[in-house]
Amino acid sequence: MNTTKRLTRSSTDKYVGGVSAGLANHLGIDPTLVRVGWVFATLVSGGAAILAYAAMLVVVPREDEDTHIDDRLPGVPA
Repeated sequence: MNTTKRLTRSSTDKYVGGVSAGLANHLGIDPTLVRVGWVFATLVSGGAAILAYAAMLVVVPREDEDTHIDDRLPGVPA
């Protein structure tokens, strides 16, 4: 039995793609804090944080997807 908590995008608590809510759930904090952090990071970085958000939107799976890490990364030892 695998008890490791995976980072996933939220499919219920989302405004854009569920990245902030998923990250907040993974870290055990309020999603509003993560969303405010994204806005602050975007302003401070001159927009580079938007690229990080977009990358996470593509890479991090939704919580309702049935794929396992073994299925997504063939050839990589678990």
